[in-house]
Amino acid sequence: MSEQSKHVVHSTRAPKPVGAYPHARRVGDLLFLSGIGPRQAGTTTIPGVELAPDGSIRSYDIAVQTRSVMTNVRLVLEDAGLDFENLVDISVFLTNMKDDFRTFNSIYASYFTDPDTMPCRTTVEVGALPTPIAVELKCIAHIPR
Repeated sequence: MSEQSKHVVHSTRAPKPVGAYPHARRVGDLLFLSGIGPRQAGTTTIPGVELAPDGSIRSYDIAVQTRSVMTNVRLVLEDAGLDFENLVDISVFLTNMKDDFRTFNSIYASYFTDPDTMPCRTTVEVGALPTPIAVELKCIAHIPR
């Protein structure tokens, strides 16, 4: 594979990854985004989360977290020269499907109003995420020639 057909994207505006991985990696005409959560760039602050003294989640606002995670996805896409219309597949990880899906789904839908460019999506419930967040997105985008 030629060097032009694959490369790593490090966003200067999105929150830094919490592990040893890039924001995204281009392979051919696809861009694979690493899991992206709602953390604010340049901080360890997670919008909409109240932590207990022991670091556990006391309460959270899924609406605030959903908007924040969508902003972070947008920033990585923009830094790669793309936008939401380039997304082709999204995996959503929620820590509380029963309580959060309806709110998440409603806010998510407001970002994808054109049925012709709407990405495919899978939503699953997970027991926990690596940081005290309630939602994380894993995205794949198409890079037009």
